[in-house]
Amino acid sequence: MRPVSVEADGVTLSGLVSVPAEGPARAVIVALHGGGMNAGYFDGQAHPDVSLLAVGARLGYTVLALDRPGYGASAGCFPRGQTLTAQAATVRAAVAAFVARHAPGAGTVLLGHSFGAKVAFAIAADSAVRDLLGVDVSGCGRRLAVKLPLAGREAERGLRRLNWGPLGLYPVETFQVSRTVVAPMPEHEVGTVESWARQSLVILPRVRVPVRLTFAEHEAWWHHDDDAIADLTAGLSAAPRIVVDRLPHAGHNISLGWTARAYHLKALAFVEECLAHAQHTAPR
Repeated sequence: MRPVSVEADGVTLSGLVSVPAEGPARAVIVALHGGGMNAGYFDGQAHPDVSLLAVGARLGYTVLALDRPGYGASAGCFPRGQTLTAQAATVRAAVAAFVARHAPGAGTVLLGHSFGAKVAFAIAADSAVRDLLGVDVSGCGRRLAVKLPLAGREAERGLRRLNWGPLGLYPVETFQVSRTVVAPMPEHEVGTVESWARQSLVILPRVRVPVRLTFAEHEAWWHHDDDAIADLTAGLSAAPRIVVDRLPHAGHNISLGWTARAYHLKALAFVEECLAHAQHTAPR
C-alpha cells in the first residue's frame, strides 16, 4: 500500500493504492469512502484483517481508495466539497486517468460506502462510462431512518451511535487510530444527505451493471427492512443482477469492524462474478 495522487481535469485527488505482487491486475477496485472519513477507511490500521487494500492486492486486484472531492489533497480546491453530481464527474475523470496510466484495459468495480455509495451509483448511471463491471455498496439505503439535522446535547452521542453502533464490534485500537481516518464532512455533503431519496429516483434506474448491496446488522442511518430493500431494488430496474446481503455483528462503519474481512471477501467474490458476467455477455 502506498499513497497516490491522481490528476484529472485540473483537479488532484489523493488516496491510497495497492497492487498485486505479481502479474497484471484482474480488475481495478475503486473504493469510495463515506462522509466524514477519508481513504484510510479502507486500510484500517487497527488489525491486519481489516484492510481491503491488503486483501484485495493479495487476491490479484489493484485497489484504489480515493479521497473524494473535498477531502485530502482536494480540500483546498473544494473547501465546501462538491455536490453529488459534480463529485461523480470529478471521480469519474480521476478513475479514467488512473486506469489509462496504470491498468489499461482492466475492468473497474466501484465499491462505495455511505455517501461514497451514492457517488458510485451516480458514476454507474452515466452511460458514457466504459469498462465498468459492477457496483458494490454498503451503508446506503434509500429511506433515511433518522430525522435531520441532529442538534443539541444528544447530537454527538447520536452520531456516534449512527456511525458505529455497539463499540464492541470494532478492535479496541480502532478508536486510537481513528483520528487518521476521520475528516470533516464538507458543507455540500451535509446539505445533500436528505435529498438522496429524490435523487435516487433518477439515478438508480440508469444503473446497467450488476449491483451488490450490504446492510450491517446494526445499520441505523437507513431503513433496511424487507419493504425498504424491495423499494431500493425496484429502483435498480436496469441492473442485470442484484445481490442483497446482511452482515451480522457489524455496524455502519462496516470496513473497520471485526467483520470487515468477511465483507471484503464477499465483495471480492462479487468482483469475480462480475468478471464472469462480462466475459459471457461480451460480443463474440
